[in-house]
Amino acid sequence: MKAAVWYKAKDLRVEEVTEPAVSEHDVKVKVKWCGICGSDLHEYLAGPIFIPVDSPHPISKEKAPIIMGHEFAGEVVETGSKVTKLQVGDRVAIEPILAPNENGEYKDEKYNLTDLLGFHGLSGGGGGFSQFTVVGEHMAHKLPDELSYEQGALVEPAAVALHAIRQSSLKAGDTAAVFGAGPIGLLVIDALKAAGASQIYAVEVSESRKKLAEQLGAVVIDPKEADAVEEIRKLAGSGVDVSFEVTGIPEVLNQSIHSTHTGGETVIVSIWESDAAIQPNDIVIKERTVKGIIAYRHIYPAVMELMKQGYFQGETMITKKIGLDDVVNEGFEQLVKDKSQIKILVSPE
Repeated sequence: MKAAVWYKAKDLRVEEVTEPAVSEHDVKVKVKWCGICGSDLHEYLAGPIFIPVDSPHPISKEKAPIIMGHEFAGEVVETGSKVTKLQVGDRVAIEPILAPNENGEYKDEKYNLTDLLGFHGLSGGGGGFSQFTVVGEHMAHKLPDELSYEQGALVEPAAVALHAIRQSSLKAGDTAAVFGAGPIGLLVIDALKAAGASQIYAVEVSESRKKLAEQLGAVVIDPKEADAVEEIRKLAGSGVDVSFEVTGIPEVLNQSIHSTHTGGETVIVSIWESDAAIQPNDIVIKERTVKGIIAYRHIYPAVMELMKQGYFQGETMITKKIGLDDVVNEGFEQLVKDKSQIKILVSPE
């Protein structure tokens, strides 16, 4: 079968690989659509970050070269002998977290916080940029009939956004600022709407992304045209209740912290390629809180229910669809060069 295989930064190859086989608690999935994630782009440009290169990942037992792709949906075409929750023909969205598991279940309640954390499609074991892949049954969630495979490929990034809101202190009626209106930032805006935020400010420089943020109901601030912190304070009084940093840019982290009022909270959603300096007194003297989130847990069903209600829609997020053979030039390279692109979906069929 064909798959997109990561060898090193800027070296992603579409090539023939061995089709995987199922074991007792596994399901084999024919991939329909897989999204290119910001994490994938980080690995392509500056990896390895999550990709194991020196020694195999303890759960996947693999190291680079590995198949990429972790935002995907597909059809179950084969089940292991002890699979009980799924059957051939089921349409599924994949939760790609690699964490300790047993008998078709994650072992830990907060499985995303394990020291062994990895991701199918980033840490070995197969991935969504392939015609077929094999995952544990605990990683496959049935898609409601109302949701397409394309929508199913958005469940994973939407789960990141919804988990960020759930882990924050935000309450219905609170104000929020989102720094960065890329794919995750836009999904965070939608999740904030679902959570009842009374006003949402989006800080973004890309014209196309500013328009999408406005369409989702955010008040958009361009930091090239005005000081983002001063503008938020002017519009929101002394600052917002909660800010979300979704860029991975050091100076933006400081802006996110300063945009909150006394006692406010900043949630760091980004994965970082470099260090970021902050002044602790900006947190201490104002009794602010800064917290991080990683991935998600126990949230796929809620995401899919919200999708049925109209949140996290592909019509807003999906800007391009391509075949697997074009994943490098029309996918990764396009995302690097063209900031009007939001979510590019790849079909391995």
